[in-house]
Order: sequence, then structure tokens, then C-alpha cells
Amino acid sequence: MHDFLLKELNTYNIENELKKIGFDSSYTFYAKNKFYYKNFKIFNLSCAQANIIKQLALSVGADCGTNKDVITGKIERSDCVLGGSVSQLLKIAKKMQLQPFGLKQLGLLLEEQVSHGKNFKTKIMGILNVTLDSFSDGGKYYKYENAINHLNKLINDGADIIDIGAETTKPGAKATEPEKQIDRLLPILNYIKESNINIPISIDTRSSKVASTCIETGVVSIINDVSGLDYDSQMAGVIATYPNVKIVIQHSLGTPDIMQINPHYENLMDEIFVNLYNKLQYAQEKGISKENIIVDPGIGFGKTCEDNFEIINRWQEFRSLGCPVLLGLSRKSLLGLPEISNEEKDIYSLALNSILIHQNIDYVRVHNVKYTKTILNMLNKEN
Repeated sequence: MHDFLLKELNTYNIENELKKIGFDSSYTFYAKNKFYYKNFKIFNLSCAQANIIKQLALSVGADCGTNKDVITGKIERSDCVLGGSVSQLLKIAKKMQLQPFGLKQLGLLLEEQVSHGKNFKTKIMGILNVTLDSFSDGGKYYKYENAINHLNKLINDGADIIDIGAETTKPGAKATEPEKQIDRLLPILNYIKESNINIPISIDTRSSKVASTCIETGVVSIINDVSGLDYDSQMAGVIATYPNVKIVIQHSLGTPDIMQINPHYENLMDEIFVNLYNKLQYAQEKGISKENIIVDPGIGFGKTCEDNFEIINRWQEFRSLGCPVLLGLSRKSLLGLPEISNEEKDIYSLALNSILIHQNIDYVRVHNVKYTKTILNMLNKEN
């Protein structure tokens, strides 16, 4: 009797594994696509489109799940789940481009998504709150001297970006007037300018007036809008006038004062995905280049604890939007540890962020840059 030994491979580098077993080295670059598997959800197909895609999938040994009534025509529209190896999916995409019912465009989109293989490197966004009522460090950096000291600490600890906010958006918070935000922010921005600090500066604000005033100082290159362009109807137009300024478009279920009152979703990930997709379309219609958009699914903004962890586990789905992804979970209530110190919260935040860094998320927004930079270096993901 032969004793077989079987081991599941869990690696991003299947090409290297093929080389190790003596596979033809001249072919491994192409053969690896047969071993990488992906699943895509395609929304709102007609029965004709869904049936064609299913047949194309079966023709290459892949599969496509649809509503059971697609084949009978008892329904008009269906979503589908298409899955297979990268090699199979690329074949399906090519075949789609020869099909009727508008499937050529879908085939081109699928081909682009499947081929998307950029080597992402995580950037650390350090948080500087100049508010009296921040959920984690309210008032600690409100005074100018304290804010400047912390700014320099974040830079020295290895932050790639500094995100400065003068309005708390914690659950239950009321809006802060733009003038008050500007009064808190301008002295810090002037210091940055006078000190020739070159690190990218982000402003955490929902106000177009705050955004434009800060951008005009010449040191701000990112606006972080937690409302996802919903709060201020002028925000998209303002950002569009600055071709070198990026915008973080975040998902939020309502404004901070009401967002945590019984948040509910029928399908969490689909609803956030579609909402962000619509915001992307709106932003581009207003003149914002897609290359200048970062998406954030909004941990803690109208989400239950279970919702937050589902986002953490499935954040890579948002890559299908074609934009970098930012996640901010630092010290938030999803940790379920309201009574412990910030230093302890930073340890648990780091544990979750280390998973995201290992998965090559584009941006993590954190309070403790030093811890995060250390783990990033350990994982050999230096930027």
C-alpha cells in the first residue's frame, strides 16, 4: 500500500512552486494562470446574457451560477457568480467579446479585472486630530504646540501621509462650522509650508469651503470626505478644479449624528459596492479623474461590529472598482474594548492592520504610526 502525502498550497507565488517541482521554467510564467482562481459577481444580467455566460464558462471547464429561473425565462434579470482559473476567465472574456447583447463590453471589463496584477504596497496614513472631542484623543492635540509636536512625531515614525481633521465625525457628533475648522487647520498648514515639509497632507473634512481653503495653501494634496460627497453638494466640483488633488470617497450610512442608530443592510457588501460605484460615476461626471479617487468602505460609519469584520475579511472586493482602497479601523469600537487604554487599543488595531498589510491593501489610516511601520517592515512591504 502506498502512503500518499497531500498538502494544500496557500501562497501568492505559485510560479515559484512550479519551478521547485521541476516544471518547464520557460512556461511557468504562462502556466501559473491555470492555478490562480477568482470569483466575480456580475449584476443585473438579462436571461439571454446570463445563459450565454454560463455556456461560455462551461465550455472552458469553469462555472457560472445564476438564478434557477434564468433557464425558464420566468424572471427578467439575474445576478451571476462567475468562477474559474485566471486562464479560464481570460478565455471567457475573449469569447464574450464575440457575443451579442452587449457582452463585448462586459468581456473587455472582465479581461481588465482578471489581468489586474499590480504589486501593491501599503501606505500609512497617520492621524492628527485638532479637535476637542475626538473619540480617541479628544483635546490632546488641540493646542498648536501639541499638534505640531505630534505632526513631527508621525513623520519621524514613518507616516507616508498625514491626515489632519478639525471636525469629529464619531457616532452622535454634530457638524462643526467650516470657519472653526479653518481656524484650527490654517496655523498647522502654514507651519508645514514654512518648514518645507514635503510629506503628502490630507484634510479630513466634509466641507467644500474647508477643502478649497486648505488646498489653496499649496500643501494639501488629498481631501478625505467621510460623507463620500453626500454632505456638501459643492465638494465634487471643488475637487475637480484641482487636477493634482486626490479625494477619498467613503461609504457612510447617514451622517455621524444618526449613522449608528440601528444600521441595517439586506446585502452589506453589495450595497456598499454599488453605493461607491455610483459615487465614482458621479465624481467623474463632475470632472474628477478616476486616477485621483481613493475608496473607503467606511469602517464604523453606519456599520455593526459584524458588518465591520465582514468588510475587513472581504475588502479586496472593492478593488474591482478600479481605485486604491483605504481602510481605517484604528482604535474603533469594533475592537469591543472601550475601557482599555489607547496603547492597548493600538496593539489590537495593529493585529488587524497586519492582516490588511499582508494582503497589500493600499492605505491604512492609523493613530500609532510607529507600530504600523514596524510591522510593515517586518512583512517586507516597505514603501
